[in-house]
Amino acid sequence: MRSIGEMARDSGLGVSALRFYDRAGVLIPARVDPGTGYRWYAAEQLDEARLLVRLRRAAMPLADIRLVLAGWSGADTDLVRRLLEAHLRRLEQGLTEARSEFSTLRALLDHRENPMTASPPTGTVHLSLPASALAPALDAVRFAVGEDPELPMLGGVLFDVEGDVLHVVATDRYRLAVARTDAVGHAGSREHVIVPAPLVDAMRALLADDGAAHFAVEGDRVTLEAGEREASGRCLAHEFPDYRRLVQLPPGRRFVVDVPAFRQALEAGPVRVAEEREPGRSARDVSVLTTVDDGTVIVCGDDEGNGDGNRAGDGGFDSNRIGVDRGFLLDALDAAGRDRLVLEFGASPTAPLAIRRTDDEGTFSLLMPVRLDD
Repeated sequence: MRSIGEMARDSGLGVSALRFYDRAGVLIPARVDPGTGYRWYAAEQLDEARLLVRLRRAAMPLADIRLVLAGWSGADTDLVRRLLEAHLRRLEQGLTEARSEFSTLRALLDHRENPMTASPPTGTVHLSLPASALAPALDAVRFAVGEDPELPMLGGVLFDVEGDVLHVVATDRYRLAVARTDAVGHAGSREHVIVPAPLVDAMRALLADDGAAHFAVEGDRVTLEAGEREASGRCLAHEFPDYRRLVQLPPGRRFVVDVPAFRQALEAGPVRVAEEREPGRSARDVSVLTTVDDGTVIVCGDDEGNGDGNRAGDGGFDSNRIGVDRGFLLDALDAAGRDRLVLEFGASPTAPLAIRRTDDEGTFSLLMPVRLDD
């Protein structure tokens, strides 16, 4: 017999995933200790677990996986073969339909202009602001910069200047961060430029003092001067998505959290495993959040022995739960730089979770939720 830890190590499924598949009736342990609740797996279940890994990588629905595992070791494999072939046909049909839709969308893009601003930018910016204001603004968004080589326009920080306001923005699709700060010196129309992440880091390194910082854009070149030091380079020759559309969300339910205590609860609390089906993204730990009537945000669990998580059915919890990438949430808490923050829950578990400062409405981050059902 293998313990759940040994099974996780040998199969490639995490402990949380094994618990999930047990509750889902997909891979049930051969024995569960009635006293401790520990799960034990028979030797032959290792092959089933490895098969499960392959089927999930192929995005097969759980309903079909149950039948495949049930028939895998039988003498008649006709059902298994039919299930595999049917799923492959669904994938191929879905790919064909997706290609058709994408072809139409590309044609639409080719025949329309999508400027980010009403007035064409001149490509020239000169503004000044305190280094002590720009540094925390960059710190608040840097964690959300994308790293996907297929989306180079997300590989930097957007500097968006309009009048006496500078917004810096970053997103990797799964999270978005915005910071606002006042600036002077730019009297023209709205201008925006994407500064690549390495140059952003070089700029941030100049902002150790409390003096003034001077930010300039001339054509495709961007420069930051602070004191007698300078960082300069080319901006990214791409268009950044209109983040203003992404942050126009209906008001949600706001809860103030003590960040050190909440961070400890996240790090020590239960997690689920979300098995991403996008190429290049591996399984990740998901924290499930909910609230109680007194306004407390709870990191809840959905398996035995998780303390507060077992209270999910006692009527004290809000009916909506939201799953978020735990690592992303911890990054957002650190980037916000406050001991008390506001967590804003949307109207449904599919709405982004907003992390806001109590003293600055212009600086915040959004985390896309992780689907909890399968």
